Parts: sequence; C-alpha cells; structure tokens
Amino acid sequence: MSTCIVLSIAVFATAWNNRELIKIMIAPTTLPAPPKPQPGVTLGARPDVPLRGDAPWALSALPDCLHEATVSRGTLGYVHAKMPPGASEVARGTELHYGPCTISYTGDEAIVTRGEDRLRIPPHLKLYMAVNILVLLRTTGPAGELRTYTPSRN
Repeated sequence: MSTCIVLSIAVFATAWNNRELIKIMIAPTTLPAPPKPQPGVTLGARPDVPLRGDAPWALSALPDCLHEATVSRGTLGYVHAKMPPGASEVARGTELHYGPCTISYTGDEAIVTRGEDRLRIPPHLKLYMAVNILVLLRTTGPAGELRTYTPSRN
C-alpha cells in the first residue's frame, strides 16, 4: 500500500512540475483544412501525367469506365460464395471495352488502358461475367478478393 502512495505522489509531483509542457501537449492544434476536391476531376485526369504501374484496384479507380459494386475479402471459400449467380469465366485473351477503357485479359493478369493511362492488374487474376456485372477475382495463397463492377452510367 505504501508503494502505491509513494508512486502516486511521485507521479503527481512530476506532472505538477511539467504542467506547462502538458498544457502545450494536450492543447488542440489547428491544422490547415485539406484542399477541396475539384468537381469533375478523376484519377489520371491530367493528360500530361499518364497513370502507369501495377494496380490491383485499377478498375475501382476509373469511375468513367466501371463502378465498383461490392468487395469481398477472405478465404477462397468465402469469396467464392460471394460470386454472382450465373457468372461464367471470361476466356483468356479476351478484350473487354467499358466506356473509354479497354481491359486486355491475358494469362492470369489484365492490362487496363484508358487513353495514355496503362495499369496492370497483377496475378493471380480471373475475370467472370454475369448479367451486366464484371467480376474480378484475385487470389493470394489461401485468400482471395472478389470485386464486382457494373458499367458506368457516364
């Protein structure tokens, strides 16, 4: 019990001696507001800076092509259970067109192009089609990610 009393007095004395520092540390700080988004600007909208690189999320970042409807992550059994009814696998070597985007599906990856933008959806990828739905399934070992997309209304 006496240890608790001595420890409490030591903590109180330390806090009292450093009270000005503590006030500074806990005082609310004012940060500048983040810049407001510009209407109509989408990813890669600057024509002088084309997008390049690996992007598992490429289709989600191009709303003028496709609209992401759902995302499911988990075990392969879990994500397969989220597959839309009637979905059938897209043949490798297929080229799909959605708005200004072209998806070239080869091997177990896909290349998405939109104007000068070129994004690669890396392996291990399978594409499926259901009624008016594009399904993207990426697997990594025993885990998977299933994303569904609908054509953009733009």
